[in-house]
Amino acid sequence: MTPPSTSPTSLLPNNAVDTPGNSPRRRPAWLVTGVLAAAGMAVSLQQTLVIPLVPVLPEAFDTSPDTASWLLTVTLLSGAVATPVLTRLADLYGKRRMALVAMSVMTLGSLVLAVTTSLVAAMVGRGLQGLAAAIIPIGISILRDELPPHRVGFGIALMSTTLGIGGALGLPLSGILYETSGWSSLFWVTGSFTALILVAVAIGVPESRTRARGSFDLVGALVLSFALVTLMLFVSKGGSWGWASPVTLGLLVASVVTFAAWVPSQLRRETPMVDLRTFSRRPMLLTNVASVLLTVGMMANNLLTIPFVEAPEATGHGFGISVMGAGLVMIPSGLAMVVFAPVSGRMLNRVGGRGTLLVGALVMAVSYLTRPLLAADVTQVVVATTLCGIGAAMSFAAMPVLVMASARPDETASANGINSLMRSIGMAGASAGIAALLAGLTTTHVVDGVATTHASTSAFTVGFLTCGVLSLVAAVTAAFIPPAAASRRGTTTLGRGIGERQRVVGDSAA
Repeated sequence: MTPPSTSPTSLLPNNAVDTPGNSPRRRPAWLVTGVLAAAGMAVSLQQTLVIPLVPVLPEAFDTSPDTASWLLTVTLLSGAVATPVLTRLADLYGKRRMALVAMSVMTLGSLVLAVTTSLVAAMVGRGLQGLAAAIIPIGISILRDELPPHRVGFGIALMSTTLGIGGALGLPLSGILYETSGWSSLFWVTGSFTALILVAVAIGVPESRTRARGSFDLVGALVLSFALVTLMLFVSKGGSWGWASPVTLGLLVASVVTFAAWVPSQLRRETPMVDLRTFSRRPMLLTNVASVLLTVGMMANNLLTIPFVEAPEATGHGFGISVMGAGLVMIPSGLAMVVFAPVSGRMLNRVGGRGTLLVGALVMAVSYLTRPLLAADVTQVVVATTLCGIGAAMSFAAMPVLVMASARPDETASANGINSLMRSIGMAGASAGIAALLAGLTTTHVVDGVATTHASTSAFTVGFLTCGVLSLVAAVTAAFIPPAAASRRGTTTLGRGIGERQRVVGDSAA
């Protein structure tokens, strides 16, 4: 209990403000968790829904493959720009408010995609959908603020794994809807789902009482957005444009120069767009490095497995499975992430974020390093992908816990937003790297008198082993994250530490 001589608001950080008048009656923990997890799943569904349709997009929009690929790129770019901006606005002006804004924009994007046959309009719709990428970090920070301490671990674990869950479920759903009802059906169905979740968020999610003081750094946001756009274009399009081409190198130089100008300007501001001092601390820095590496592994689980099983048997490794069948192969890994959400939550409370991240990274490493051996039949492939999903579930549950252990309560949305941005960079890097790998190592074979070219067995072997090594590097990185007892907040475990800080802020706001 707070001593009578202590003002409740004194327990908040110096630049945080308590706004009890803006907070409605507390909702049940199961309702808040379920609604936000559904919102996160809707976001990940929209992000991955178009991936299986990449081969048919040029014909659907009567354009070239390179132009059609912008339907994927524009979502990545808008998400990269929106995530740090919306999460900062969430800390300043309300997390539920910004979640509603993001969900509304995503619903609008789905409507545009459902009714248009224009490539330009479709790109606008995909860009609007990408803006909702901030839902997951904002949702995690809401759970940290609103859930009772014993529920925080499970809530964060479930919310963190929605990216993988939605992705795994979205792949077969995309194929089924497209083959049965066409392009627009994808977005009528998912858009309706998003609209329902928007209403659920409005009704079932309370507004957080903890706000950051200060103003929004508009200039800093614009400069950061330009730096991120040029960086993401370099990473995502460098393979198709040529890594040594003037345009690609120009993007890299522009990004580096812009970041070089942006960093000192942020250090000089009293209320910066991103508190770089916080993100340069060892726990936060190492967590973000591990996040990039493990996101590559999570993405590669889809990007390598699907073409692997779709390849003709004549390649020596494929099974000739259809697009829909390949999506079904990935469902067990998504379901495993759901099942392991409560397990990850308990791990967070028992061994803390660092231990959970370390174990998850090692499980992912084992799944990839054994993949060249687990390829005799589809069942073995499913076992390997499911093991990767289990490791990803643990790893992604631990990341926000470690991030929030190093962040002030009033900057949790921003901190998770930057971590989410690191994951986006990992996703872009995985997509570009694997595309280059599969295009660079190929084999030609003849079926029914027709010569066709596919990625060779060695390409997949290199990809699997590389992801295994990256996961091992992530595990080593996790091992060097300081234990929670050494953090500036002095908590005994990262999982319990979040519960204690949530209780302090909640008590002060009551």
